[in-house]
Amino acid sequence: MKAKLPMIARILFGLIFFLSGVAGLAQQMGLMPPPPVEGMPPAMLTYFQGIMASVYFMPLLKITETVCGLLILIGWFVPLCLVIMAPIVLNIFFIHAFLAPSGVPLALILGALLIYLAFFAPPYAPKVKALFHKK
Repeated sequence: MKAKLPMIARILFGLIFFLSGVAGLAQQMGLMPPPPVEGMPPAMLTYFQGIMASVYFMPLLKITETVCGLLILIGWFVPLCLVIMAPIVLNIFFIHAFLAPSGVPLALILGALLIYLAFFAPPYAPKVKALFHKK
């Protein structure tokens, strides 16, 4: 079981981001309806309106989530993708901590998976930890 834990965490983490990215791109292209704004906290609505007004950011974010999620799923460039996904996961946590507290549990799960894969999972941890060594 101990040997399978990194694979299970990697597949779960990759699947969450791959599906989130695909769904977001489908919404950007008009293939899926946007999420309902009823019940969304006003600060969260303002935040998303600002991001959407920038035009480029949401597609860039969703493409990054899709590509990194897919690469993590298939096991290619996992340490690189974990490093790329770290600020995205941190931002997801802060968004939910400050604007929509109902999403904090999912943000904590994503953070725990990222920390486990990047710093404790034997196949990936040595490569990510090597980034923190002083020459």
